This record gives sequence, C-alpha cells and structure tokens, in this order.
Amino acid sequence: MNIKRLIKSFLLWELFAGLSLTGRYFFKKKITTQYPEEEIPVSPRFRGMLALRRYPNGEERCIACKLCEAVCPALAITIEAEPREDGSRRTTKYDIDVFKCINCGFCEEACPVDAIVLTSEMHYHQENRGENIMTKEKLLAVGDRYESKIAADRQEDSDYR
Repeated sequence: MNIKRLIKSFLLWELFAGLSLTGRYFFKKKITTQYPEEEIPVSPRFRGMLALRRYPNGEERCIACKLCEAVCPALAITIEAEPREDGSRRTTKYDIDVFKCINCGFCEEACPVDAIVLTSEMHYHQENRGENIMTKEKLLAVGDRYESKIAADRQEDSDYR
C-alpha cells in the first residue's frame, strides 16, 4: 500500500488529475452574466432590504410584541411602545441599525403578524453617516413601495411556510 502511494506522489498524480479537470472545462462554452446590464434570477426567499408592512386598511401590522428585538442575534433592533387610546399597543420607535443587521431572517420568522420582512431588494446603500439607522417611517415607506412584490413572493413561497 505504501508503494502505491509513493508511486502516485512521485508521478504527481494529484497534479495531473487537477489539470485534467481544468482542461475539460477550458474548452467548454463560458457562462458569464454581465451583472449590471443583465439581471440575475432572485429566489422568493432572498433576504435583502428590511421593511415593515401594513394591513390592507393602512394600519401598521406591528403590535410591539418585541419578539424580533429579542431574537435578533446582532442586537440591531430597538423598539419602544405605548398603548393607544383603544387599548391596543403599537410602536412609537422601531429602529434597525443596518450596519449591525446580518440579514439572518430571525426577526421575520419570529413575527406573529408578519410585520417585519426582508424584501428581495438588493440594490441599496447609505452615503452619509446616520443613514444606517432605518426608522419606523423609512421601514414603512419601503414596505409600501414593495408591498406587491412582497405579497407575490409570499404567495409563491406559501407551500413551504
């Protein structure tokens, strides 16, 4: 057994096996996506920009249960809440630090009313200091802008939830 291993190492068997694999792919047709010009397919489960959703009547979904804040491993979510005059509880402050957020999706899974979601939007950035904090108003605006896409992705993925 040692003689076989010695012969393989002397003849550089692993090197030629790797070069043969490289040679097989060298002459095949190359597949390259010209990214900014060509859009790549995105899964309905893609985790991109965060958003807060509203009910169809326009009321925000978040009931300030603070489960998303508790489950966040990066401690990126800050929530403050107060009771309303009708007795229900809603958030007064809902901030997410996107520099801390690792887009794990735990907040989305923990939410009982499907209020916080990760959209399929991947093209976003911050240019100035302080823009990394997504406030409640910004999150609701993102949710309003992408509500139809969020609903379509949820419908497509409903068999697996």
